[in-house]
Amino acid sequence: MAQYLNPKNDLTFKRVFGEHKHLCISLLNSLLPFDEAQQIVDVSYETGELVPELPNLKNTIVDVRCTDVTGRQFIVEMQMSWTDSFKQRVLLNASKAYVKQLDKAKDYVLLQPVYVLNLVCHIFDKTKGREHSYYHHYKIVNIFDTQQQIKGLEFVFIELPKFRPEGRAERKLRELWLRFLTEVDESTSAAPADLLENAEIHEALGYVERGAYTKEQLDAYDKYRDAILVESTLLNETAQKNFAKGKQEGRQAEKRDVAKNMKSLGISIAQISAATGLLHDEIERL
Repeated sequence: MAQYLNPKNDLTFKRVFGEHKHLCISLLNSLLPFDEAQQIVDVSYETGELVPELPNLKNTIVDVRCTDVTGRQFIVEMQMSWTDSFKQRVLLNASKAYVKQLDKAKDYVLLQPVYVLNLVCHIFDKTKGREHSYYHHYKIVNIFDTQQQIKGLEFVFIELPKFRPEGRAERKLRELWLRFLTEVDESTSAAPADLLENAEIHEALGYVERGAYTKEQLDAYDKYRDAILVESTLLNETAQKNFAKGKQEGRQAEKRDVAKNMKSLGISIAQISAATGLLHDEIERL
């Protein structure tokens, strides 16, 4: 019976999609909003850093970058943790990849589009009514006529925790890849039969079998997993502290508003202080 590793880990994700072009192409073609004429045929991998990682979050982002035969660039990012600042980082990353083409293109009209596929391991869109909307496609459009587009940058964010298989035939490969990313981990002892039935997913499963890795690689896998846990904990603690601080500041603001109203009614400073808990000096400055 096979034992599997989590495909979202740095080591496994890059082995599957950063070392096997046909699997990377399959993932991109199934998850990006391409019609048949836009399908990717072949790619070459890109290396080198685009932008520095965020402080204290260097382990939370796994990326694979490639360019297809037409010059289109693709950035695939697995984001293990989420903060709102990631959106700015994604935009900066894509913009830098777009601008760097000028080193070779020498003319704006020759610039090719950059597509960013963000696979997010957390829920960031908590809008009421969108609890099950896991797929988010962004591009630059005219707000009065969204068919008018400035081409160059497009972004897809997929909230993996929201994903639920729908079983539609026309979206089968998309669902299989998302199931591969969401249903397979260290607790998986038997891969689902319908994942094994697809040749590409079956191959990808072979690359995340524990037996395919050396002891040194497994140690690196565990080290990365532990680093993610530490960084996620730090993120949660920071968020909780900021939330508590915001609540405290909100309560203080409410007290100041009450004190202002009481002061305007001619109530004494001592009485206002007793009612709100604010210091005399603070009340006098209101």
